[in-house]
Amino acid sequence: MQFIVSLSSYFTIFAPMIDWSYITNLIATITFDVIYFGIIIGTIIVIILDNRNPVKTLTWILILMFLPVIGLILYFFFGRDQRHERVISKKGYGRLIKHPMSEYLNQNSDIVPLRYTRLTSLFQNINQAFPFNGNQIETYTSGSTFLQSLLRELQKAKHHIHLEFYIIEDDAVGRMIRDVLIEKAKAGVEVRVIYDDVGCWHVPDRFYNEMLESGIEVHSFLKVRFPLFTSRVNYRNHRKVVIIDGATGFVGGMNLAERYIRGFSWGVWRDTHILLKGKAVHGLQMAFLLDWYFVNRTLITSSAYFPKIENLGTSLVQIVTSDPVSQWKKIMQGLTMAIIGSQKYFYLQTPYFLPTEPIASALQTAALAGVDIRLMLPMRADNWLIHLASCSFIADMLRAGVKVYFYKKGFLHSKMMVSDDALSTVGSTNLDFRSFEHNFEINAFIYDEETALQMREIFLQDQRDCTQILLKNWIKRPWYRKMAESLVRLLSPLL
Repeated sequence: MQFIVSLSSYFTIFAPMIDWSYITNLIATITFDVIYFGIIIGTIIVIILDNRNPVKTLTWILILMFLPVIGLILYFFFGRDQRHERVISKKGYGRLIKHPMSEYLNQNSDIVPLRYTRLTSLFQNINQAFPFNGNQIETYTSGSTFLQSLLRELQKAKHHIHLEFYIIEDDAVGRMIRDVLIEKAKAGVEVRVIYDDVGCWHVPDRFYNEMLESGIEVHSFLKVRFPLFTSRVNYRNHRKVVIIDGATGFVGGMNLAERYIRGFSWGVWRDTHILLKGKAVHGLQMAFLLDWYFVNRTLITSSAYFPKIENLGTSLVQIVTSDPVSQWKKIMQGLTMAIIGSQKYFYLQTPYFLPTEPIASALQTAALAGVDIRLMLPMRADNWLIHLASCSFIADMLRAGVKVYFYKKGFLHSKMMVSDDALSTVGSTNLDFRSFEHNFEINAFIYDEETALQMREIFLQDQRDCTQILLKNWIKRPWYRKMAESLVRLLSPLL
């Protein structure tokens, strides 16, 4: 009893002297630190258990350790892995692929050049991409010629138009295409449009509402609205595809925007796109209808969208897609095999050069083996951060014997590659982490001497508007420029 009285007297005397506010704040701070660092450590454990590319894993760990607040925000938006999602069921995919497979099986089994049988088999095994013969190809290297051809072919549509672009701007070009689509829809043509939500983030809703009100079916790809689906902001549909009546198609690097025609005040916009007529359009159609199912949950499999097509040309074409939800990095794996398999030369054009380890190693290995490897990049790019990171990889390429050229006439946005007068590819895929691992991409792989020679001539013509980079001059760049490039390179898996 005496003890209780003494204790009561103690608190009566000293309680006013205790800073309860300080103790409360201390407890709150400790609690916050425990929760906060628990989240950081937990996130790092999740990243490690994902068994991703070690380079990307270490990049995320470093960001979370040294910039924890920014790192958590970036990881929330860009870092979470969506590869466990499934775009379509096996049964649904089987229904979708039925008509293209039937067309492929009716072809001559010896249509693939012997030296590329392994490459075409790779694409068939991992992508169900069928090589179709008898195609006609027309190539466009400027936005104006592409736009003229697109408008001409759209006017010919009788049954359906399927159009999918990363960017459709609300400008003169975008409105011109929109007006033609509205006109065709009113004439009874089925018109379906997919645009990427991030690529068209700033485009007003009224631009699409006018199409919807005219009977056009329009959907955005992976709509991003905070806080729902914020993890999907990193997974974008970068494809540029048009299919008209299942027999005519376009694929390449050009979006629908004025800058693709007018360029910049400091130079032209140099790009590559192709018009494709023939059975290979079935491959473009499959890619679009799979994306349509993804955004609309409607599976379209009617034979009306896969008409019988006679041979129209001599080109053998394989339409290959890649996406972030598949087990395999399809286009990257194919390009790696193609580079390693090249015998005389392999020429590449890309606006951004942040190569994954397999691509970088393939380029260096082929160059060291005596293959003429030429890499063309823009001297000035539309994204200075990515351009800085791209420059950090150049010295390693030069030391291996890769010839590097900077296009100085304007911005080089072309994603075109050609090899050995036999293989060429045009599409939406850049040589960077984003295209290989995060984006939904599409490329046409063309096994045809005539087309390869044409692409080779295009490359050599562009080379005349380039400055070749020599190692002895490149290593003399100011130290602060090298430092900036190296720092940004650390973020290359995330750019």
